[in-house]
Amino acid sequence: MRALKGLRWYMIGLVTLGTILNYLARNSLSVAAPTMMVEMGMTPEQYSYVDAAFKACYTLMQPIAGLVLDVMGTKVGLAVFAIGWAVMNMCHALAGNWQMLAVFRGALGAAEAAVIPAGLKATSEWFPARERPKAVGWFNVGSSIGGMLAPPLVAWCIMIGNWELAFVVSGALSLLWVALWLRSYHAPGRHPKISAEERQYILDGQEAQHQCSNTRRASMGEIVRCRQFWGIAIPRFLAEPAWGTFNAWIPMFLFMEYGFDLKQIAMFAWMPMLFADLGCIVGGYLPAFFQKHFGANLIVSRKLVVTLGSAMMIGPGLIGLFVNPYLAIAMLCVGGFAHQALSGALITLASDVFGRNEVATANGLTGMAAWSGSTIFTLVVGGLASVIGFGPLFGMLAVFDLLGCLVVWTVLQNRPARLGLLKEEGEPALKGGA
Repeated sequence: MRALKGLRWYMIGLVTLGTILNYLARNSLSVAAPTMMVEMGMTPEQYSYVDAAFKACYTLMQPIAGLVLDVMGTKVGLAVFAIGWAVMNMCHALAGNWQMLAVFRGALGAAEAAVIPAGLKATSEWFPARERPKAVGWFNVGSSIGGMLAPPLVAWCIMIGNWELAFVVSGALSLLWVALWLRSYHAPGRHPKISAEERQYILDGQEAQHQCSNTRRASMGEIVRCRQFWGIAIPRFLAEPAWGTFNAWIPMFLFMEYGFDLKQIAMFAWMPMLFADLGCIVGGYLPAFFQKHFGANLIVSRKLVVTLGSAMMIGPGLIGLFVNPYLAIAMLCVGGFAHQALSGALITLASDVFGRNEVATANGLTGMAAWSGSTIFTLVVGGLASVIGFGPLFGMLAVFDLLGCLVVWTVLQNRPARLGLLKEEGEPALKGGA
């Protein structure tokens, strides 16, 4: 069979498409929420419970999903979870009250928890260290493209039918992707269309913890006892509330603060997600820039991206000062760019620090920390948005990111974790560094 040049980029494109559909499914609720709240008589506080159900189940499932992926492998593991999120998303159409909606939302969260650990695992399999930030940036762009597509698609479904149709359509698209995924994805060592040159290029550019054939897998206990884990987990705990707020509350923010109707939400709510796309892409290329021009090593280059993104989050932190809704939307666009740039760097750090046998598990555990923060903050927003408005809440998000940046620099060391093979054979030199 003829080899396909640059096959690794086709594989990450496939992961990106799955991420797009994953986030399209989860973001459908935020766009449909104003309509559903009227039909169900749902209050903002009850909506926060529905959103918290998703985030709580997503949070609890993150390390389990990562472990399943490390045991079952990327291909089969992600397919199983994708079928689950597709079916659970379509079940939203059966909800007759907010309590039933919360049950389906929680099940959706549990199934969707695998997408980021799977994307990172696929990236660690298919890319050398120096290209990994770019690859993570490209698959992470799917999260904001999905959020960008949700407002027009969901609004269109409501206009031609009802809100139930939006969930059926977005879920069915994920099922179609599963068929494509199972047909097309294989690990580099087994893919029939990879050239010998590309396989060797990938292997030569990976750190020792990803090259080793030792099948020893570090336990969750070993991972959480590692200082390097907390250097990633705490910043993700502090950063993720921003992304959770952007995904679940921007349409409600425009509706409650500025009186936007469904058509106006469809016109403007996707814009921050477009800039989030740019943040994913630019953030993926910045580490190489910092390595080339500032002599930063692999891990320090990621830290610099986190620093830049955290500083930019000051913009949306000042959103309460803007009376004009279009200036507020502009600040949300800055926030979308900033968060996705720093988030991509934090996600990539797990593959820099942990080996191939525990990278998905480690990412799942840091993801659990991230979504714990997001879940807690969702309940804060639901309880306080109607009382104090959204301005102070966005200010808190900026403070969280700045604190997370401080933790990255003070806790995370500039070397891989000493787990698995590294614990037994010593620490390897960082490849792809200065």
